[in-house]
Amino acid sequence: MPELKPEQRVRDILVTSALPYANGSLHLGHLLEQVQTDIWVRFQKSRGHNCTYVCADDAHGTAIMLIAEQLGISPEQQIEQMHAEHLRDSNDFLIGFDNFHSTHTEENRFFSEQIYTRLRDNGHIVQREITQAFDPERQLFLSDRYIKGSCPRCKTADQYGDNCEACGATYSPADLIDPVSVLSGAAPIEKKSVHYFFTLPAFTEMLREWTNSGTLQTQIANKLKEWLDAGLKEWDISRDTPYFGFEIPDAPGKYFYVWLDAPIGYMASHKNLCERDGVDFDSYWSTDSKAELYHFIGKDIINFHGLFWPAILSSADYRTPTAIYTHGFLTVNGTKMSKSRGTFIKARTYLEHLDAEYLRYYFAAKLNGSVDDIDLNLEDFVQRVNSDVVGKVVNIASRCAGFLRKQFDNTLTESCAEEALLADFIAAGDGIAELYEQREFGKAIREIIALADRANQYIDEKKPWVLAKQEGAEAEVHAVCSMGINLFRVLMVYLKPVLPAMAEKSEAFLQGGLDWDQRLQPLQGHRIAKFKPLMTRIETQQVEAVVAASREEQAQAESAKAPVEETSVEENKPVSNIIEYDDFAKVELRIAEIIAAEPVQGADKLLQLTLNLGDSQRQVFAGIKEAYPDPARLVGKLTVCVANLAPRKMRFGVSEGMVLAAGPGGSDIYLLEPHPGATPGMRVK
Repeated sequence: MPELKPEQRVRDILVTSALPYANGSLHLGHLLEQVQTDIWVRFQKSRGHNCTYVCADDAHGTAIMLIAEQLGISPEQQIEQMHAEHLRDSNDFLIGFDNFHSTHTEENRFFSEQIYTRLRDNGHIVQREITQAFDPERQLFLSDRYIKGSCPRCKTADQYGDNCEACGATYSPADLIDPVSVLSGAAPIEKKSVHYFFTLPAFTEMLREWTNSGTLQTQIANKLKEWLDAGLKEWDISRDTPYFGFEIPDAPGKYFYVWLDAPIGYMASHKNLCERDGVDFDSYWSTDSKAELYHFIGKDIINFHGLFWPAILSSADYRTPTAIYTHGFLTVNGTKMSKSRGTFIKARTYLEHLDAEYLRYYFAAKLNGSVDDIDLNLEDFVQRVNSDVVGKVVNIASRCAGFLRKQFDNTLTESCAEEALLADFIAAGDGIAELYEQREFGKAIREIIALADRANQYIDEKKPWVLAKQEGAEAEVHAVCSMGINLFRVLMVYLKPVLPAMAEKSEAFLQGGLDWDQRLQPLQGHRIAKFKPLMTRIETQQVEAVVAASREEQAQAESAKAPVEETSVEENKPVSNIIEYDDFAKVELRIAEIIAAEPVQGADKLLQLTLNLGDSQRQVFAGIKEAYPDPARLVGKLTVCVANLAPRKMRFGVSEGMVLAAGPGGSDIYLLEPHPGATPGMRVK
């Protein structure tokens, strides 16, 4: 076999993934990123590099404060509980953090205050008075998502303070009709406050150079160029009390905005690890550092990591990232994760029914170096894992191990029968390594499975089960099965970053390690252990159970969120949203046939429906365009209509009723359909 030399230079690499927010459980979208990061880190470690993976919980902000209040616990208790849950779930998905910390720590306080002070002293912090919506009952400033009212354009009620889900209009909270605070029901007032801003525009030229330096994928660099060309704005880094976070050192009652100290949490987690293990922190973060720094993130937070973060680091005299690796969103069965369909799946719900390595393998088979969305097709998930991992890779070891145990005391031959074939498998590692390095995991998996096909073809051609029945063919059986085990071993070296638990079982079976360069030396005259199953097949019922459990969790959550009467926590003041039965009885529900459906020009989410109610026709505008992108398919369907609703004049015309639909909203919503035999105009009782 040709001699292949292992990689010589040892790299110092620090890797992070985005910090999960400490107000809820991990779901499969979080795991997509953590798995991608973990595979890359495990690959680097397998190659012998000094690669460190740190992360933390993002533990600050108004949402943390409010959910803790709702649960009747302190914010500290809330983030402590979520930290334990997040770490447990990540560990069970075999995510190999070297440290998983929190942003609510003394390390993060130190670096947040230090960086702020350096920004201030460098003239990159300015103060400016702004006007914000303020809840006079709760005595706190309200972000857009905590204000609701009627849309100023289409008059649809119960819309958030930044955009209308019915007509797609965007606006400021001050434009809402009859706005109310989501927290108290009180009408917000306008109130002035001094805020602190980071002078981001001062770093425009620095950011132009940095974003074009190869640190970002092309799609991301182009997106950031749009923002740079449009002109950067100063970034508000402060929030007013009450707020759960770190108080700004020279500004009593002012707190660092959560997105200021969240990325600093990478530094804090690493510092915590360095103090524990005696590592030089500055050798990674100083401006003359030779170490490599990589952030794995989702495309929704690239503005913070691609603009704010490098600018802040530059002003504070810290190094900027070597690269930022951005991935797309996770969809399930071709659409965004849906709670009503049961495809919004929590990490723990998945783990209660399925092996973590099934998903790790499937994600690896789909991931690449671009920012394209990744789809988890549940049917393909079952078929691919069963076919590739169980049917091809594991099958090699299981087919050969039995003959070696029965006839050869689990001992391999002193030499390899097919040196050229094994040399091909070993040499393929260089190309596979490059694919891993570039995060082209899907291509790497295809190369690995192509090798597995060759190994199975080799065994099929040699037919050791036939040879075993022939007198005098023992040596050939021994050679074929020993060769099969060596081919399996090389495959598991390549799969170890993806399937670490299966690799650990394989190491016990092979009685040897599976680090990258160990593939260079075949096992000869080597004794292996008794073979034990490495992975079992996925049963369709297991996946169905995950979906059913996720749907049930959502139903329970909705039930818990909808009490008959809500109470204001601070004042014990009832906030009633009930109506009397006599009022409800006035609603006239009738079966309607959709005889025409078309998008509304100038509206992002509206469809114009023409309804046949038997004795009349109605025109109705419905905010269901995302759920029904091909409105022609609605024609001929029956649905349920509120027939005695007063006509409402809208910008696009007059809406003469309302069709009934269910679901969380957006693309995840369904028109109600009547029972078979219903006819247009029929009353619903």
